[in-house]
Parts: sequence; C-alpha cells; structure tokens
Amino acid sequence: MANLVLSSGKEIPETEFEFSYARSGGPGGQNVNKVNSKAIMHWDVTNSPSISVPMKNRFLTKYASRLTLEGVLVLSSQQHRDQITNVEECLEKLKEMLESVINPPVARKPTKISKAAKVRRTEAKREVGKKKQQRRSVDDY
Repeated sequence: MANLVLSSGKEIPETEFEFSYARSGGPGGQNVNKVNSKAIMHWDVTNSPSISVPMKNRFLTKYASRLTLEGVLVLSSQQHRDQITNVEECLEKLKEMLESVINPPVARKPTKISKAAKVRRTEAKREVGKKKQQRRSVDDY
C-alpha cells in the first residue's frame, strides 16, 4: 500500500488510514466463512494535516452523513474476494470523494436581461392581449 495521490499533486500518507478486516457477507462458499476479506477504512478527516482547511470544510459539509461524531470517515468494501483489492477499492472511493471537493465551487455570476429582450417580451405580451381582446363578443347598444 502506498500514499494516496490526488490529481492536484497532494498526497495523503498511508499512516493516516486505519484498516480493519471482517468476514464478507453474501455468496462465496467456504471462502466467506474462513477469510476476513472485507476491508473497513477509518480516516480522521478533522485532524488530517494533509489537506487544506478550505478543502477539509468542503469535504465535511458534503459528506457529513458519512462521518462519525468525531469526524472520522468510515468506508468499507467487500466487493472482491481478497483483502488487498478491497483495500484498494476503499482508497479509490476516498480519492473520488476528495477529487469532488478539491476545487471550490464557482460562484454564479448573475446576468442581466438585455433591453431588447425586455422589449420583445412586452411586445409578445401585448400581442397575446390583442388576440384575446379580439375573441370577446361586441355589445351593440
């Protein structure tokens, strides 16, 4: 296992991750009963020195439901039959999560409706009004 390297060049050392293993559920025959192939990864996001504070805040707000009360992220994988592949899948999941918050969201720049567009809109409304007015019956006195 090596350090987790993000696309921005940031690295998270493997010492920050804690792995535990358990027996996987589901089909698999005797292998499931004998081998602890499920990988459970714990990463203390709040105390991690590897990511910047703004990135950490974005991560904590976006993935608040995936964290414990102490700010520890818990990811698990039991997709594969061997521990190493499940560990790699946990790291890949974390990498995708971090990549999604690496850049701050771009603030929406409010646009202004052009004067010509406003004129076109009011003209169209006026035309619809005339059309409706022509549908009315004429009262002769």
